Amino acid sequence: MYSASDLRKGLRIEIDGAPYLITEFSFVKPGKGQAMYNCKLKNLITGATIARTFRDNARIDEPKLESKKMRFSYENGDSLVFLDEEYNEIALSAQIFGEKRFFLAEDMEVTVLFHNGRPIDITLPTFVEKEIVHTEPGVRGDTATNVLKPAQIPGGYTLQVPLFVNTGDIVRIDTRTGEYVDRVHKK
Repeated sequence: MYSASDLRKGLRIEIDGAPYLITEFSFVKPGKGQAMYNCKLKNLITGATIARTFRDNARIDEPKLESKKMRFSYENGDSLVFLDEEYNEIALSAQIFGEKRFFLAEDMEVTVLFHNGRPIDITLPTFVEKEIVHTEPGVRGDTATNVLKPAQIPGGYTLQVPLFVNTGDIVRIDTRTGEYVDRVHKK
């Protein structure tokens, strides 16, 4: 159980049975009355954002979160199958992970976050390397700075890449933003 004075940006708390992450935090001490803690909170399950004010004497629940290191094994329909440290197969719904599922590679080590035994999020390595399976060729002479074109990686995810990237090239992608970083290997 947390007190209001424990609140800070990045802390995970539980409100009405749902885990929240404090994304913004400010402390207000009016001339009269109790101090207040204004927080913007992001629901870790739905992604919704709310604003909440806590009084100085408030008690806030601590969420029951557990992180497990796992290895991605394979995709089975709408499920992603992972191996835990004891080599037990655990199938998780692909919907939980959103666009992050496009960046998974076989035998990739990830961290899965569980709330009360239910998976709610996945943490991938910061960068992954993927092959471009389809992109239009760049137009000769169209060389203004920062000109981008759409490109597709396996699984159907589309990202913006520079004109010089072609089908078959290997590119590095930032998994936090889903954006192109650089070209690793030219076909």
